[in-house]
Amino acid sequence: MVYNTYAGNDAFKMAIRCLWRGLLSTLVIITLLFAVPLVAKAETTTDALSLITVIERVQQQHPSLKVFEFRAKALDGAAQTQALTPGFEIGFDADNLVGSGEFQGIDSAEFSVSLSSVIELGDKLDARSGVINEQRAVLDAEQKITALNLLAEATRRYIDVLAAQSQLELAVDSLQLAEETQAVVAKRAQAAVTPEAEVKRAQAAVFNARLVAETQLQQLDYAKLALSMMWGQSQVDFDSLQGSLFAFTDDVALEPLFEKVKYSPAITAYLSQAQLKEAELRFAKTQSSSDISWSVGVKQFQQTNDMALTAGFSMPLFNGERNTGAVLSAQAEKEQVLANREVALLELYGQLYRAYASRKQAMVTVNRLQASVIPTLTLALEDTQTAYEQGLYSYLDYLTAREELLFARRALIDAAASALRYGVDIEQLIAEPLPASQHTFFNDFSSTADFSHAAKGHTK
Repeated sequence: MVYNTYAGNDAFKMAIRCLWRGLLSTLVIITLLFAVPLVAKAETTTDALSLITVIERVQQQHPSLKVFEFRAKALDGAAQTQALTPGFEIGFDADNLVGSGEFQGIDSAEFSVSLSSVIELGDKLDARSGVINEQRAVLDAEQKITALNLLAEATRRYIDVLAAQSQLELAVDSLQLAEETQAVVAKRAQAAVTPEAEVKRAQAAVFNARLVAETQLQQLDYAKLALSMMWGQSQVDFDSLQGSLFAFTDDVALEPLFEKVKYSPAITAYLSQAQLKEAELRFAKTQSSSDISWSVGVKQFQQTNDMALTAGFSMPLFNGERNTGAVLSAQAEKEQVLANREVALLELYGQLYRAYASRKQAMVTVNRLQASVIPTLTLALEDTQTAYEQGLYSYLDYLTAREELLFARRALIDAAASALRYGVDIEQLIAEPLPASQHTFFNDFSSTADFSHAAKGHTK
């Protein structure tokens, strides 16, 4: 079927105009992609950030990590207070004053000056100090967990930026591919073998690809800002990130990971809490021992102008029976912490298996897409384009082949980013780096929070 020559010429002219507009818009977008980083580099000296630099910034500047310094100082003050022994008291008594008969005035008065204190029994001082020491251990465990969570989140946002960079590159490739398609359609329109509707559809595809590229540019800016917020900055001071989405470790066995979960900070924190409760239980038991209150002094008798020493002591009775409830309560709190540890361990097992299975599936997806799907679709697009130029395939066939390739490349980026994120989840759960992992924060974290024997000897 042959179309009208004049209509074909009009369609061709329209296609040429749209093509030039598309090329100009693409040039503008590419200029934005490369000119904006150059302007930013002129204003700041920050080059592409590595994960090491990101982790260092988070460790030094995140407010959540600075709180523990003040909490440690508060415990130092509490330790000084709890280390004090019972203080001394001075007392003054006056008896037989301003009475009747021979006790009128102060001639028959008796004045006493005394010094008193308390003798603590049952090792109460050591028990109080033990509670403070265990509170320090709990604080250290909380600091490790907080740092672990923050650095894991920073690594996830780092991966988000890498994924956004790849998505933007794909969007630019998609725009260029759409413009190439538009050029092919325009060429066929010149030969009067393509209707005007296909020219408009190709033009709309360019507009849509341009919109996607602009959207991905905004997504990249947001991902960069979200990463900058991890070290307390509301302005992005870097151009790009170092690293690759497709550099992750091979699959690892599941059973060793299950075993390592038992020694993660999230679980060892329960042991620190249990030791704190044990110290509190010990302190509660010391309260069953009655303290002895003593006093010594001097008494003066005004009537005879004589003086005599005074002494006395007192202690409460049945203190052990009255303290039984406090001991039972402290014991129950300790048992509750141990039970919560078992519950948390089961939850971590479930989270680890879910992250492990999801990472494994994501890695399979990446390998299949890279090895077979994308190469096949690339060849299919080339064959389809050739057949379309020869009039053997329709525009819909050509468009479908192009979209299938773009969909597969987009799925590749998503799967690679998911594999890295799940890898970070596993590292956070086991508190150890995966073997030869590129996107890991434990090389930097282990130097400040040495809670894993395996992390001690790990080097990048």
